[in-house]
Amino acid sequence: MNKKVFCLALGALLLALRFPVEAQPAGKVPRIGFLGGGRPGGEFLLEAFRQGLRDLGYVEGKSILIEWRNVEGKLDRLPHLAADLVRHKVDVIVAGAGEHGALAAKQATSTIPIVFTVHADPVGTGLVASLARPGGNITGLSIFAAEVGENDWT
Repeated sequence: MNKKVFCLALGALLLALRFPVEAQPAGKVPRIGFLGGGRPGGEFLLEAFRQGLRDLGYVEGKSILIEWRNVEGKLDRLPHLAADLVRHKVDVIVAGAGEHGALAAKQATSTIPIVFTVHADPVGTGLVASLARPGGNITGLSIFAAEVGENDWT
């Protein structure tokens, strides 16, 4: 995945995050649940994610908390880790790990907002109702090129 694709996904997350943050009770620090695939070489994407938050004035550990969950390439762990993020009452889930992470997050909650990072066919897999109106609690970035969209991005 190139940097432009990542920036678009980050923008979608920040848009989703902005609205719940405004509705937070005073003094409550928003929590992002990050569900990643742990793909080797993906560390630059995590740093870009952190930098995007810093650019918007969020300071990790102070004005925002991030619950990191990484399956380390073992996709069968996704449902357990997604459920763990729900138990930790995060305000939004960023679902990496391709379509598998997004589907695991969707199965874990129908109320917490979910932003998937990249998915080749979210309508075809039943993740969203349509691209124009995803419905439910999930949105994200779709790329109409399976060879680009179906990677396990961190």
